[in-house]
Amino acid sequence: MTGPRDGEETRPVASASWADLAASAPDGLALVDGDARFMQVNPAGIRLCGVPEDSLIGSPAPFPLAQAVTPEPAGLFGDGPGEQVTTWTPPSGLRREFAYRIQRLAGEPARTVVGFRDVTEERHRQRRIATVARSAANLASQGSLPGTLDALAREVLQTDALAGVQILAVDEGGHGLRIMGSAGFRHWPDFFDRLIECRERGASLRMLDALRDSDPIVVPHRWQTIESDPAWEPLHEYLGELHWDSFASVPLIIRGRASGVLNAYFAPGQVVGGRTLEFLVAMAEQAAVAIDYAALMQRERDVARRQERQRLARDLHDSIVQQVFSISMQAKSMEVLAQRSDSVAADAVRRISDEVALLSHTVLADLRAMVHELRPSSTTELGGLEEAIRALAESTTNRTGLRFRVVVGQGVDGLHGELAEDVYRIAAEAIHNVVKHAEAGTVTIRLSVRDGQLRGSVADDGRGLAQARESVPGSGYGLKTMRERAQRWDGTVTVKPRRDAGTIVRLVVPLGKGFPLGGSGTPVEITPGWAPPANSRGRAS
Repeated sequence: MTGPRDGEETRPVASASWADLAASAPDGLALVDGDARFMQVNPAGIRLCGVPEDSLIGSPAPFPLAQAVTPEPAGLFGDGPGEQVTTWTPPSGLRREFAYRIQRLAGEPARTVVGFRDVTEERHRQRRIATVARSAANLASQGSLPGTLDALAREVLQTDALAGVQILAVDEGGHGLRIMGSAGFRHWPDFFDRLIECRERGASLRMLDALRDSDPIVVPHRWQTIESDPAWEPLHEYLGELHWDSFASVPLIIRGRASGVLNAYFAPGQVVGGRTLEFLVAMAEQAAVAIDYAALMQRERDVARRQERQRLARDLHDSIVQQVFSISMQAKSMEVLAQRSDSVAADAVRRISDEVALLSHTVLADLRAMVHELRPSSTTELGGLEEAIRALAESTTNRTGLRFRVVVGQGVDGLHGELAEDVYRIAAEAIHNVVKHAEAGTVTIRLSVRDGQLRGSVADDGRGLAQARESVPGSGYGLKTMRERAQRWDGTVTVKPRRDAGTIVRLVVPLGKGFPLGGSGTPVEITPGWAPPANSRGRAS
C-alpha cells in the first residue's frame, strides 16, 4: 500500500536505530510486520502487554495498520488528533486500552514502528464522568422509579464492566429492603425469601453493615466465602450464575439517613480501588436523589388526593346531600297527607311529585358532573381535550342553565396525557368557581397554541372577583390548586376582573420544541416527572 493513512507519520526512521530507541523509550514500542504481527517489542511494551516476549513475538498485534481510524478528539489524551485507541486482551488478564501512533520505516513498507501507551484508567475515568452526567439527565426522563434505577444499574455495570449491580431501598415501614433496580441478574421471584432463609441459617449479609454504619464496605473474594458456606446454599444457584469475585455495598444517603444500598459484584481480577469506590458513591447519590424525588412526588399526590376528597365531600354536602334531604322531606310530606284522610287532593300530590322529580333530576345531573370530573384522563385521551371541555360545558349547562361559548384554536388537539388532564382540571375548577360564586349567565372558554405557548382563559359575566371573595370565605383553595397544576409545566394562572363585569382566569404554559404549532401533526411527548414507585420486587430484613 502507498501513501499515508490517518494517524500515520511518514518521517523516515533508520532500522538500525531500533535497539537504542527501544531500550530508552518510556512507552511501549513495537515493530510490526505487514501481516500486523509482532516482530520486536521493547521492555516497556512487554510490561504493558502483560505477556512474555517469547509468546508475544509472532502473535497478532492489536494495532489496525491498514484501515483509517477516526481519531480521538484533540486534547482527550494530550497528544493531538493523530493518536488512535485500540483494545488489548491477553490470554490471561484484564482487558487494556492502548493509545498508539504508527510510523513506517523508510524503504521498508512491510515493517511499521508503533508507539503505544496504556490509557485504560484515563478512558475509564472519562466514561465514569459521562455515566454520572447521563444518569443525572435520566433522572428527568425516565417514566418510573424502577425504570430509572434499572437504567442507572445498567450504566454502572457497563461503565466498570461489572458482573452485576443491585439497588435496594428501605421500605416505607423501615423494616426491610426491596430491590428497586438491577443489572446482570436474572429475575428470581423468591430471591428475598431465599435471602431471609440464608440469614436465618447464620449467613452474614454485609450490605446490612453498610446500611447500619452509613459507610461503604468492600469484601474481597466474597464469592469464595459464599460458595463454601452452607448457610448460603439457598442462593448458591442464583449468585453462581454471575462470574464474580469481590463485593462492595454503598449506602444511599437520603436527607442524612441511610435509606438503601447499591451493591456491586466485581468480575475476577478487578481491583476495588479508591477511584472505583468514588464512582460507586457518586452513582449511589444519583440513585438516592431518584428515590427521594419519587417519594416526594408520591407525598404530593397523596396530599392532592386528600384535598380532592375534601372538595368532593364539600360539594356533596353543599348540593347533593341537601337535595336528597329535600327529597326525603317531600316524601315525608306525602306520608303526612296520606295519614290525614282517605283522599288526598290531586293538586297537592302533583305539586309534591313535581318537586321530587325536579330535585331528582338535579341530583342526577350533579352526580353525572362529578363522575365526569373524576374521569377526565380517559375523556381527554379518547376524545381529546377539546371534546372533554365541550362535554364539561354541556354537562354544566344541563345542570345549572349556565350558557357557554367554547373557542378552540389549532394545535390544541396535539395536547394529551397528563398535560391535557391538568389543563382540563384547571378549566373545571374555574367553571366550578363560576357556578358557586359568580352568579353569572354566560361563560367563554378559549384555548389556543401560538408562539410556543398554550394559552387558555375562562371568562364570566358575573358579579366580579372582589364581591365573590367577600362572600366566600376560604375561596383561595381552588386558585391554589389551579396554580400548582400550571407550575408543574412551568406555567402560570392569573385571576383578574374583566373590564365590564365578571372575572377572567388566564392560563399560560410554555411548550417544548417540536410541538405542532399549526394543524394536527404529531403530538409532542411531555413528561412532568416520575410515576409512583411500582410494587416492590421483594423484601429482606
